[in-house]
Amino acid sequence: MTTLTVLKETWPIAGSFTISRGSKTAAEVVVAQVERGGVIGRGECVPYARYGESVDGVAAALEALRDDLARPGFDRAALRAQVPAGAARNALDCALWDLEAKESGVPAWKTAGVPEPAPVVTAQTVSLGTPDEMRASAAKLADRPLLKLKVGAEQVVERVRAVREAAPNAAMIVDANEAWTPAMLAETSAAMAELKVDLIEQPLPAGADEALEGFDSPVPLCADESAHTAEGLEALAARYQLVNIKLDKTGGLTEALEMARKAQSLGLVIMVGCMVGTSLAMAPAVVLAGMARFVDLDGPLILAQDRDGGITFDKGILHPPMGRLWG
Repeated sequence: MTTLTVLKETWPIAGSFTISRGSKTAAEVVVAQVERGGVIGRGECVPYARYGESVDGVAAALEALRDDLARPGFDRAALRAQVPAGAARNALDCALWDLEAKESGVPAWKTAGVPEPAPVVTAQTVSLGTPDEMRASAAKLADRPLLKLKVGAEQVVERVRAVREAAPNAAMIVDANEAWTPAMLAETSAAMAELKVDLIEQPLPAGADEALEGFDSPVPLCADESAHTAEGLEALAARYQLVNIKLDKTGGLTEALEMARKAQSLGLVIMVGCMVGTSLAMAPAVVLAGMARFVDLDGPLILAQDRDGGITFDKGILHPPMGRLWG
């Protein structure tokens, strides 16, 4: 029989983490731990208020699956059919991947049918602040190959210019987190191109991005809040050039793999991203890294302390975790 343990954990952030929607000082995560025959699989999710989630709500949704999990034949496919995409399904789906890998001795990447994960460049985040604050933060990361800037709707060009001055050689992602209007995007995108920005992420609110159809952006656009699962990718392909796949949105690695393959078939370039969590939340997403043009899995670097046995980061290079952490 398979048993379930649900854990609610708090991981303090080093300082604070600020985006256009506000600031946070800790990552609140939920861990699903499944056990069968003495073998334990784990998966971590990050409930996100933007999507109507809370730690208590996600934990309760997982607890409600306890009897289903104990039923013979309840697997990742049954979970995907029964539970909607989101953080709760992500935690349990990833725990089942981990359990399967540990029971079989076959690593998750091999079961997924993708190449073995290798060291990869990951973005490192410059949190939203004044231009001077962002310049100072970027100066500390000037030798990193890829930076991701959190910007709001004010002083966007000034903020990006400040970071570019501090890190002249870094590739750069500008993440608006839905804060712009179509007029602002039209006015700002040329300046972003001049500042050698490689990617603009989710400039318009989800649900309002039909305004992007027919817009010829000088900088590629990436869907984040607008993109959750494989369903609906056809519409996004007419509005964006890239799609950001996050396991907390897809509801786990199982759906994320299908989403990535469908995105590729539609000509969408893949970005793999994350919420702010520990290396246990990042590890399943690393399976997708070889399919992605951009990788943004720096969640553990935002924390004051990571989980034991976590991912190793070396000046913007992510080294895949050891199997004992996950998968």
